[in-house]
Amino acid sequence: MLYICASHMYTIKKSLGQHFLTDENICRKIVESLPVIEGQQVLEVGPGAGAITKYLMQLPGIQFKAIELDREKVQYLEKTYPDIQGKLINESILDATLPFEGQFHLIGNFPYNISTQIMFKVLEWRSHVDVIVGMFQKEVAQRIAAPHGNKEYGILSVLLQAFYKIEYLFEVHENCFNPPPKVKSGVIRLTRLEQPADIASERKFFVLVKTAFGQRRKQLRNPLKTMFDKELMLQDPIFTKRAEELSVADFAALSHKMI
Repeated sequence: MLYICASHMYTIKKSLGQHFLTDENICRKIVESLPVIEGQQVLEVGPGAGAITKYLMQLPGIQFKAIELDREKVQYLEKTYPDIQGKLINESILDATLPFEGQFHLIGNFPYNISTQIMFKVLEWRSHVDVIVGMFQKEVAQRIAAPHGNKEYGILSVLLQAFYKIEYLFEVHENCFNPPPKVKSGVIRLTRLEQPADIASERKFFVLVKTAFGQRRKQLRNPLKTMFDKELMLQDPIFTKRAEELSVADFAALSHKMI
């Protein structure tokens, strides 16, 4: 289904999860949450009609690019903001290769239907992406920022918190968008840790976390029984806990004890 926004001469495609931010104060607040210095490389994900793009392009001395799947929006942005010519990548962030050499910041009002997948992409790129400021569906933002012992705490919380400091910055009301989504939104900032969690290997850590939360209501000795020595599981009381009770450091330590 297409939503027509005649005053702006573009269509809003529900199939792409498009909800365009229209509150200028919120747009500025999001951009101000991204720490930048001169020469900073910045990638915007899903600029849409340019709500925060116009403020990003005003930042002095940054090297800016934006990635947008919707060809119509690319054409609209090029027509509306001539300075953006040559800085737009017309593809999905999920299929993209690294847009810059070296370190870059990532920012966006992320399409809610793929926001979790975008964060897994960030994990793939984490050696290059040092800061992320993103707007998510409120529940997803809360999940990413949740501490252990919280019912929102899960796979995404642990995997991201192993490598990034997470800050839940502020909420955004649904009336700040066109069309208004049926959910509230949350903006978070992720800053890469100088000392990430001490994991045995990425593969072991990811498998451990995903398996543990696969049966999150059960004691860990049940889902993890094939991954650890039986004697260790009998002796170590950590295996009587549930996944949400373990800190990121607990998971990291366990990754070194896997078979």
